[in-house]
Amino acid sequence: MKNLRTRHISILLAAIWSTAVVSAAEPDYAKAALDMMKADFKAKGPATMERMVQQDEAQAQCSASPQGLKAKQAKKLEQSQLATVKYPADAQYMGDWKNGEKIAQNGRGMQSSDAVGSVNGGNCYACHQMSKTEISFGNIGPSLYQYGKLRGTSPEILKYTWGKLYNAQAYNACSKMPRFGHNGVLTEAQLKDVMALLLDGESPVNK
Repeated sequence: MKNLRTRHISILLAAIWSTAVVSAAEPDYAKAALDMMKADFKAKGPATMERMVQQDEAQAQCSASPQGLKAKQAKKLEQSQLATVKYPADAQYMGDWKNGEKIAQNGRGMQSSDAVGSVNGGNCYACHQMSKTEISFGNIGPSLYQYGKLRGTSPEILKYTWGKLYNAQAYNACSKMPRFGHNGVLTEAQLKDVMALLLDGESPVNK
């Protein structure tokens, strides 16, 4: 019995040792992937390497916690991102919904094949349903059909909608939605046009 117990202990120790050896030898896949991207991807035209080489606060926290942030950490991140939102200097939130529809349909911009300085699109339909007539839309994000009709255009809704477009992480930490204003994807004028698309009663979104 004593010999059997000794044998079991020896087997257990051997298993622990072998596991430790394997763990120690296991490569850092995250670092290897990042090194590979840095080596293979090159800046070209408006497609730069800035956010790959140096992440900002939100990117760093979200990348470090792929399963999601804890409640307090998420709240703190949202507050810091809300502080980055720049509201219209003239206090006018609404532009032309017809231009907003063009922006929502346009998926070009910030790609290596685009000319430097070319106008970016919002590509909103890639993730959202927005109008009844457009049948080609994604469902990664919620439907925005009748967004303004359901919510109205109170000062609070105007401010919230602008903030969501400007920096989605101000309201949802680690949101997959692009931070259109924060990262300079859309200009202030373009954001106003998208606001009109979402909120104007004459927009196809609200028909």
